[in-house]
Amino acid sequence: MITSLNNGQVKNIIQLNQKTKARKEQGLFVAEGRKMFREAPTDWVHKVYVSEFLSEDKELMERVMEFPCEIVTDSVFRQMSDTQTPQGILTVLKKPSYSMADILKGENPLVMVLEDLQDPGNAGTILRTGEGAGVSGIFLTRTCVDITNPKVIRSTMGSVYRMPFLYVEDVVSLKMKLKEAGIRSYAAHLKGKNFYDGESYRGGTAFFIGNEGKGLTEQAASAADCLIRIPMCGQVESLNAAMAAGILMYEASRQRRG
Repeated sequence: MITSLNNGQVKNIIQLNQKTKARKEQGLFVAEGRKMFREAPTDWVHKVYVSEFLSEDKELMERVMEFPCEIVTDSVFRQMSDTQTPQGILTVLKKPSYSMADILKGENPLVMVLEDLQDPGNAGTILRTGEGAGVSGIFLTRTCVDITNPKVIRSTMGSVYRMPFLYVEDVVSLKMKLKEAGIRSYAAHLKGKNFYDGESYRGGTAFFIGNEGKGLTEQAASAADCLIRIPMCGQVESLNAAMAAGILMYEASRQRRG
């Protein structure tokens, strides 16, 4: 049993929670909670840490014991946790590696392209909503938030295990790859000619979503095949990035089911 905050494993978990650099160098990330542990792909699991009080749950421990694991005193576990109310189980996972082909495979892919998205909650929500809407995968520019950030992981509610993602240099260079794959790109933009529901997304489709405060850069917006807009009432100028992405994803999903 781990009983000290000075334990090397404890220090490393804290680093993985707090530092993007540590996660990149080690190729690992941390997911908290029972749901995230139970849904984790077996081959992703590196090690499991369970608090002393939760180690009395025999059913849970049967599953935990299938992997390298450690029991941690409750006081130390609280320091390891990234949440205010720890659930008593941390899973250290290997970061998955996806290729362009993984995301663009299949007929008529539906993909999201995120440019400089910074809010962990938005990124996680887009992954989760994307899974629900049948999205093929997510592209993120290198200036976006790290998907393995603990706050992003929590927001995905497990979808991070099933939604392929890939970081790319920028939207403009990605556009050429999308075009080669026969994918038409749409940018959510205030200058959109048509409302979002006036276009067809039954073929290969990519939606460009920009930064929460600044929106898409001019270069990214110009690279899109078509600018679309979401109608709004009152004095609202734009929607939350995750909300806008959700509206577009589900419109594409609706059309494809029809």
